[in-house]
Amino acid sequence: MTTQEVANKLVEYCRQGQWEKAQEELYSENAVSIEPPFAPQPRTEGMEGIRQKGKQWEAMVEEVHSVNISEPAVAGPYFTCSMVNDVTFKGMGRTQIQEVCVYKVEDGKVVSEQFFYPAPPQQ
Repeated sequence: MTTQEVANKLVEYCRQGQWEKAQEELYSENAVSIEPPFAPQPRTEGMEGIRQKGKQWEAMVEEVHSVNISEPAVAGPYFTCSMVNDVTFKGMGRTQIQEVCVYKVEDGKVVSEQFFYPAPPQQ
């Protein structure tokens, strides 16, 4: 698959809430996931770790109200999109997380994902 094809499929799966299907079909087994330094897991390597990170996210979320993701913009082996997650976290209340997502594709598979979003307000 081309980078554009991978990008289109990933966005389609995300819009349908099919995160695991996207990872299973579109990600390399050696993919890397990078979050901001203040995140609980700033760097995760390999699909097993990425799957575990997804399960930890699901365990923290009480309810997903909506997920909005933009059309992808592709440049060479990279693509980016913006995403807004409107979620209620267990014991923390409802919040919107606005982020920019950057992906790198090699040999038709996502080899890295990186997310940029502001730190949560200090309490």
